[in-house]
Amino acid sequence: MSLARFFRQLQRLDWILLLAVLVLFGFGMAAIYSVELSRESAEFLLLRKQGIAFAIGIVLLVVSAGANYLQLRNYGRLLYLIGIGLMVLVLIFGSTIRGTTGWFVLFGVSFQPVEFMKLALAVELARYFGEHARRQFGWREIFGSGLLTCVPVFLTAIQPDLGSAMLMLGMWGLLVFFAGLRLRQGAILAIVVIAIAIFGWFFLLQPYQKQRVEVFLDPSLDPLEKGYNVTQSRIAIGSGQLFGRGLGFGSQSQLKFLPESQTDFVFAVIAEELGFFGVMIIFFAIGVFMYRSITLSRHARDNFTGFLAIALSASVFVQAMVNIGVNLALLPATGVALPFVSYGGSSLVFSLLMVGILESIAVRERPADIAEKKWYTTSREG
Repeated sequence: MSLARFFRQLQRLDWILLLAVLVLFGFGMAAIYSVELSRESAEFLLLRKQGIAFAIGIVLLVVSAGANYLQLRNYGRLLYLIGIGLMVLVLIFGSTIRGTTGWFVLFGVSFQPVEFMKLALAVELARYFGEHARRQFGWREIFGSGLLTCVPVFLTAIQPDLGSAMLMLGMWGLLVFFAGLRLRQGAILAIVVIAIAIFGWFFLLQPYQKQRVEVFLDPSLDPLEKGYNVTQSRIAIGSGQLFGRGLGFGSQSQLKFLPESQTDFVFAVIAEELGFFGVMIIFFAIGVFMYRSITLSRHARDNFTGFLAIALSASVFVQAMVNIGVNLALLPATGVALPFVSYGGSSLVFSLLMVGILESIAVRERPADIAEKKWYTTSREG
């Protein structure tokens, strides 16, 4: 690539989307720094590891933004099969961390295959919906895409990692909606989901997962164990008030009342130390990210591009809403990270890779085409 071409592509990046991501990452590093202050040995190991993951993710972002994202359409099925293979292998050879067999650990470096699977599923579903967009959207397309989704969802659920399984289902649900789901089809699917949930409650969920749901409905059932995390999260969020207690001065995080404060409950740390003002910046950055991503989808020149932008943004949005919902005690605890904010190398690297693909779409979008073609109009043609 010539230097002139490189600078032209640099100018065509969606800098607003990238700025929203950097704001989220910055808040995450501030929260991790604060959590590290409460540790006896202030070596800031987590902060350094997150910085290394960010550097790797930025390299992948730049490379993927410079590459032609349309090539993913040709390799969607291969990526999907590789993801399925990794999900099977991790069940056999993976390490168990906090009760979930979902990590490969080599030379002290951990890798979570489900993060790769989320990306691979997004690409494969975009390819599938892109190929079927010109047809009348019916049950065949619903079941076909649903089968593609259910295989990794099942492999994830038996790790067990119910949170990541829910995220993939949420991504599929949003794609089906944008593909042209009818009201009657939606009602039938809702009934099926309820039936599956009932079946899963009696035959699939582990006892500790059932306890999470029961305690979510009534935290007083186990206030010192299963209900402890959510209770402390609510206290932390409530004590932040308008501008917070100040970075490094949150009682819940600094005195270690709030467990998993750098991962699952990093939102509560931000709410306590930076207050309502900090929380609103987080919501605003997520909103900007979604707006710019959906704009890329609406202006896409082909169906694959439109669905790919929706799939990638849906993956980030659903994950963010689930994490925040858990912190606010609106959802049962699932162990889901806050994208770009929570500590976690695999999650951060693959999230930045998704941003790189979105930037590749932005770089290759011709402004003249915006008013001429809308991907969603062709998706509804029979």
